[in-house]
This record gives sequence, structure tokens and C-alpha cells, in this order.
Amino acid sequence: MTAPTPAPGGMSEPALVRGLSLVDSVLLLAGGIIGSAIFLAVSDVAEYLSSPLLFLFVWVLGGAITLLACFAFAELGAMFPNSGGQYVYLREAYGEFYAFLFGWMVLFINFSGTVAALAVGFATYLDEVLPFGAKEALFRAGRFAPTRGQLVALAAIAVMTWVNVVGLRRAAALQNIATWMKFAAIAIFVAFGIAVGKGSTAHFSTPAPPSHPIPLLFAIGLALNGVFWAYDGWNYIVCAAGEVKDPQRNIPRALVLGVIAVGIVYISLNLVYLYAVPLADIQPARTIAKSAAIALFSPGAGRWMSLLIALSCFGAASCCTLAGARVVYAMACDRAFLPKLAYVHPRYRTPSLALIVLGAWSGVLALSGKYDELYTYVMFVGVIAYVATVAGVFVLRRKRPDAPRPYRCTGYPWVPALYLVAGSLWAAIVAYERPKEAVAGAVIMLIAVPGYLYWKRQRI
Repeated sequence: MTAPTPAPGGMSEPALVRGLSLVDSVLLLAGGIIGSAIFLAVSDVAEYLSSPLLFLFVWVLGGAITLLACFAFAELGAMFPNSGGQYVYLREAYGEFYAFLFGWMVLFINFSGTVAALAVGFATYLDEVLPFGAKEALFRAGRFAPTRGQLVALAAIAVMTWVNVVGLRRAAALQNIATWMKFAAIAIFVAFGIAVGKGSTAHFSTPAPPSHPIPLLFAIGLALNGVFWAYDGWNYIVCAAGEVKDPQRNIPRALVLGVIAVGIVYISLNLVYLYAVPLADIQPARTIAKSAAIALFSPGAGRWMSLLIALSCFGAASCCTLAGARVVYAMACDRAFLPKLAYVHPRYRTPSLALIVLGAWSGVLALSGKYDELYTYVMFVGVIAYVATVAGVFVLRRKRPDAPRPYRCTGYPWVPALYLVAGSLWAAIVAYERPKEAVAGAVIMLIAVPGYLYWKRQRI
């Protein structure tokens, strides 16, 4: 148990408890990554590619690029084993302004939008297993017409917020169970799909016309947009670093082991998808996992795949809730946001107010239906934040050469430099091909500037 954490205003509050083991940490990372994208957004990757082998290569490439960033984050996580993760690293490397921009994005768009999207996804796919009329409106008030599905999404957000409030161990148990169930279901799907599924190896050599004929480098860059979305969430464990046991050892291990495990899962799933249906059929398929299950087995298998997607959405949303609240908590401890959100529940030892605020705003986004649009815009900025954080390894090596580094980035300086090149090239391709999304993401971030100036004035 750690010593009490100084609270804003000079008061002392109970510290967050370091209760996450290495296994908990790996499962938090893996459970946070494996949400809905690998089941639903694969078509976003396939539509730019004509070769099945290139389609598989892009998934390997995206995992490898993510792993490069993990080595850099591992050094930072071991240096600063505090709640807030990336927010803390940006603050230490560049100052509070850039850290505030990241924290603002976490609370109002990125993590909250992810929780909202996953909660609605949970309700949508639960409706296919236990029909309750997810699309039926409860009532109408002008243009506002909440549906039964949104009500179930709100209930799911409330449950996962409550579980996170009443104790880290309960929250870890919830996400551990959900993640192990996901792994088991995916393993069964992959094994039976290859062993007895009605697929064809000919699909691996059958090309398909890309929906957007563009130069190969640009096609790979845009395909990586969907891959990075599927891998997003690997930074959740560093957000909760203040509650990881022996963080100097376990955070680097969790980052590397978790991303490798997810990479194996993703490549296995995409192999089965291609075995089930040709690439030309993956491109238009918005629910490829369900389509593949039906093609391999029977229409009834699609229903069980919907249950897996619902479970995956719920587990990932719970992980995102746990991680996002720790960033809000870290901001509040810095008095960069509402200081009261630094409150730690005296009994449960969790950042309860930060969890409740994040859950409430996620609920608002779930009702608004704008979460997907916001998240599309901010994904570009999110990768830019990853690039800036990895560059922070170089900055801090120069600013604090003698600071303790329990773990040093593997392959420094070449490994983080390679990520900077790959990430920057990807950002340049996306900005060139999708300038509206890139500009919208930048504008959303700049909206935070007045908020930063206000909270800075409040501290004077």
C-alpha cells in the first residue's frame, strides 16, 4: 500500500492502492485493445488493398509499429509509475499545456467517446442474441428520440462505473473474466474455423479490386488507420500505473506481452476471416466476424458471434473506464482541472468522482449519437500524441540524463526513431488524403486552449 497522496488544497487523502499484478496488467491491456474494431472495422482496412497477403501484412505491420511505441512507453512508465500515464509523460517532457490538451481529449472525446461507442455496440449486439428492440424509440421530444438500445447502453455504463468505483479488485476481476472469456471464444472460433469450417485456402491467393485505387504507399497508410484503431487502447495500462504492483518491472512486461498477445489474436482472426470469405467480400462487410461465422458454420453461428462481440464491447468499455478516470484524476491532482476530482474514496480507494464524471459524460455521448464522428476526427490527433510521447524519450534523456531509468527503451535510439518515422509518415499520408478529418481533429484539440487558460488563472 502506498503512502497518502497529497490532495489539492494541502489536504491529505487515501492513496490509490497498487493492487494490479502482472497478469491483471496484461489482461487490462489486452481487454482494452480487443473491443469491437477487430470484429466490425476490418472492412476499413480491406477496402484499400487488392492482395490478401498485403491485407495480412498490414495487420502484422500495425502490430509491429505499435510494439515499437511500447518499448518507449515502457521506459517512461518505469520512470514515472504514476496514475495518468501519457498525461504525466507529456507534462514532464513538454510542460503542462501539452499535457492538458491530451487530458482534455481523454475526458471529453477519446476515452469517453470510446466508452459510449462500445456501450452502444454492446447493446446493439446483445439485441441480436436477446431481442429487445434496440432501435425502437422510448419517446420523442422534437429531434431527441432515445432508443431502447441507448437505454441499455446507459445501464451498461452505469454498471461498469459502479464496479470501478467500489474497488480496484472488483474492477480487475470484471475485466479479467471478460478478457479470458474473449480469449476462449476467439480460440474456439479460430480452431473450429480451421478444423471443420467450410472455408477455402484459395481465398489467400484471390485478389480483389480495391475500392479506392491509389498508390501502394498511400493505400497502406490509409489501411493502417483501421489497424491502429483496432490496436488502440494499448496505453490503458500506463494510465493506471499508480495501481500496478512493482511498476518498474511489470509495466514494461505488460506492454510488450499484451501487445504481442493481441497481435497473435488479430493475425489469427484475420487468417480465419480470409479462409471463410475472399477479400472482395471482406471489403463491403461491416460485420465481418458475423459473416465469417455464417460462411464457416451456419446462420446460427452468427448469433453466437454477436454474443462474443457484445461481451468484447462490454469488457473493453470497462477497461477504458478504469484507465480514463486515472487521467482525469491526475489532471485534478495537478489542479489542471476540477480539483475535487482528485478525491479518493476513503473506503474503496478509487478515484470515485473522476469515474462518475467520466461515466456521466460517456452517457451523454451515448445519447447524442455523436461519439463515432468525434472519435474518427480525434484518431488522427491520438496517433500524433503517441508520436509526441515517444519523442519525449529523447527529450527526457537530454533534460534529465541522470534520472533513474529502471527500464531503458530496447534498441534506443533506433527503435523509437523508427516509430517516429513510421508514425509521422502515416500522419502525413492521412493529412494529405483526408485533410478534413485531420483539420477537424486539430480544431477539436485547440478548443481546449480557453479551458487551459481558465484553469491556469484559477491556480494563480
